[in-house]
Parts: sequence; C-alpha cells; structure tokens
Amino acid sequence: MAREVTQEAFKAAWADGALVVDVREADEYAAGHVPGARLMALRTVSARCGELPTDRPVFVICASGNRSRTATDQMNSRGIDAYSVAGGTSAWARAGRPVAAGSHEHAA
Repeated sequence: MAREVTQEAFKAAWADGALVVDVREADEYAAGHVPGARLMALRTVSARCGELPTDRPVFVICASGNRSRTATDQMNSRGIDAYSVAGGTSAWARAGRPVAAGSHEHAA
C-alpha cells in the first residue's frame, strides 16, 4: 500500500527542495504543475524508475492522488523511497500555493 503525505508535509518538503515527480500526462502538466516537478507520466513509471534516486525521498503527485498512489507502489517495489501526495495538484492549487504552467519538462 502506497505511503501518503499530507499537503502540509509536502509543502515543507517542497520548500526544502524535495524531488517531486508529476505522473500526469504532458497536457495536464503543461496546464499547471508544482514548480520544479519533473514529468514522468504514469504509463512510463515502470520503465523509468531507474532514473530516480534511492538515497532520498521522492514525492509523487498527480491531479488528485489516485495515479500517484499507483506510481508510489511501483517505485517502492523497486527500492525508491516514494510518497504519494494526498489531494494532488488540485489540492495544492486550491490552497493558493504556487503553480507553474507550460510544457518545459525537467528530466527526472
């Protein structure tokens, strides 16, 4: 079962420079994402897990928390210290936190 963090815990980790992976599709990411988040669409997670570090936490976010839980399970099974962000990008934006737009993708 995926480990989950609250929006508050995620906000603190993000402020400290945490690695954030957005598992939505490119068009969703372009419409608005957590600043600094790296795009890794859910359908590519299995093939791309090797790109992620195993020596620091990875915070996984999607729109609401469903896809991020699936991705977190996949990552955890491969030795990645991953956490799903409860409420996803939707809750982040509703709380008035910063959102970046555009398709510039940070390589994960």
